[in-house]
Amino acid sequence: MNAPLPSKRDEAWRYADVKALEPVWPKLAGPEHINVPPGETVSRQIAELPIIDGVGMIDLDVTIGDKATFILHVLAHDADYGRIQVKATLGNGSHFELGGAILGSGKQVLEIVTETIHAEPNATSNQVVRSVLADTATGSFLGSINVARHAQKTDAAQSVKSMLLDRGATANAKPELEIFADDVKCAHGATVGELDKQALFYLASRGLPPVEAKKLMLQAFIADAFVSLDDDAAREVIEGKALAVLGAMS
Repeated sequence: MNAPLPSKRDEAWRYADVKALEPVWPKLAGPEHINVPPGETVSRQIAELPIIDGVGMIDLDVTIGDKATFILHVLAHDADYGRIQVKATLGNGSHFELGGAILGSGKQVLEIVTETIHAEPNATSNQVVRSVLADTATGSFLGSINVARHAQKTDAAQSVKSMLLDRGATANAKPELEIFADDVKCAHGATVGELDKQALFYLASRGLPPVEAKKLMLQAFIADAFVSLDDDAAREVIEGKALAVLGAMS
């Protein structure tokens, strides 16, 4: 990358492991530019990060044409420090869909960072991120939504939920809205919790072993991130990878 090394003083990097990033920064590729032509739909899935010395980073700069759709599903799990960074600029009547899962254990630091720019009217965006964190892992979601003054009829939503399996794990969620239009719908919600003990007890009372009960609950929790993926084969691949990682964590 030709850009200078980021600093934690930059809000988008406040939770990043900059120390781990420093030795590999010159080796990382710059942003990948994706242009979705007007009226078309492009879908992409990322289940693995390219790893360099324990650091994995994906950087996407997406321009979505008028009445076009970009659907992205991502899984962050396979790096000591991993970051998925997406900037999406929406045209008139376009749509951006993100489904993301963060699965961290050990001392991993994993994050999904999005910048959604509603530059034109009538566009919609929906982002669903689910995190499961164990040991002393840190998982973060930072998502900014920017609505231009003339981008009326914007409808943008974010849903961020994190599940902590151990008390030493940390979840960060930082939604940010910058809205200059007045006829818009923008909503975001973020929660952090633990597995429902009553639900676990109920499943156990029905004869399900505790390990299996925990596994089923985590599967259902993570599945929310991929429910918007219409391609059954593609969904099975990324969900299968997520379930394998969850199995190794439990």
